[in-house]
Amino acid sequence: MHKFNKIALAASLLCGVVSSSMAQRAPENYDYNPSWYVAPSLGVLDADTHYGVTGHGQAAAIRFGKAISQDWDLQFGTSYGRKRENGTRYQQNTLGVDAMYMFSRKSFRPFVLIGGGAQYDKINTPLGERDATSPYINAGAGFQYGFTDQLAMQADIRRVHGFIRGDDLGFSHSNNNYLNVGLVYTFDKPVQRAARVEPAPEPMPITETMPAPVPPTPAPPPPRFEKVTLSATELFGFDSAKLGMPQPKLDEIAYVLNNNTQINDVVVSGYSDRIGSPKYNLKLSQRRADVVKAYLIDKGVAATRLTAQGKGETNPVVQCTEKNKAALITCLEPNRRVEVEQITVERRVQ
Repeated sequence: MHKFNKIALAASLLCGVVSSSMAQRAPENYDYNPSWYVAPSLGVLDADTHYGVTGHGQAAAIRFGKAISQDWDLQFGTSYGRKRENGTRYQQNTLGVDAMYMFSRKSFRPFVLIGGGAQYDKINTPLGERDATSPYINAGAGFQYGFTDQLAMQADIRRVHGFIRGDDLGFSHSNNNYLNVGLVYTFDKPVQRAARVEPAPEPMPITETMPAPVPPTPAPPPPRFEKVTLSATELFGFDSAKLGMPQPKLDEIAYVLNNNTQINDVVVSGYSDRIGSPKYNLKLSQRRADVVKAYLIDKGVAATRLTAQGKGETNPVVQCTEKNKAALITCLEPNRRVEVEQITVERRVQ
């Protein structure tokens, strides 16, 4: 055990030197999390037959690790494994450090490892107890899989080759195999990678040969939009709110609105003539305005940009006094209309 304590002290000093060198490094932008993490695990021990046992035993380990570059992690820790068989009890403790080469820093992170340290082997048999403290080297492979920025799992398989000191155990070397599965908890969240800021270009010196600066072109005045009036005869049948097809003018209005999204608060107003009761005409004009609004929405115009209003017999364009009903219907045709305000179809005026 005295030799084991010396090796443990040497491993602790090695950890301190590595940690100090890491702390003295200048801050960087990382593609990996450089914080310390802890990695407890459970596993299976496949012991060397030299120890007098066969088959699989139990194992556990706890390791502390840190990413030291984009490609390398270091893990320091201890493991414990044991196996009982036919009155023989074998146990092994290890204390060491592993260097892990990481093939990726994404969620799935496969790696290979190599390391070394000290192992303590103890065998209890009906004939007595034997133990030894020896150096070892190990190698293996595995992977980590990240669930969050701070939590991951680690699974690995490794072979521990021991150089047995003296003749305490009756043989000079051993080979134990371990399969470990556990969690990895990183103490700090990853460092945010800072965006690279390009230096501002130096101002050009002013010389007499430089051309005079061109004054900026003044912005054109905002356009004023006209009102579009659509004849109800072109849209609907007499005394009807059913839209006839095709409707090229409504298609043209929809095209203008879809290509000028800054135009809002568009009002669709329906009007009727004075034939019939005012109440009926008001409802008819509202249905016609709603139908035109629905058509524009179906062509891609947002409903929040449109308002439909039925205005019935109000604001007549013409006044007619014909006694004949057919002549009166024809005369009042301009009053039967739908107006779409705040857009222009054919031209802009300043």
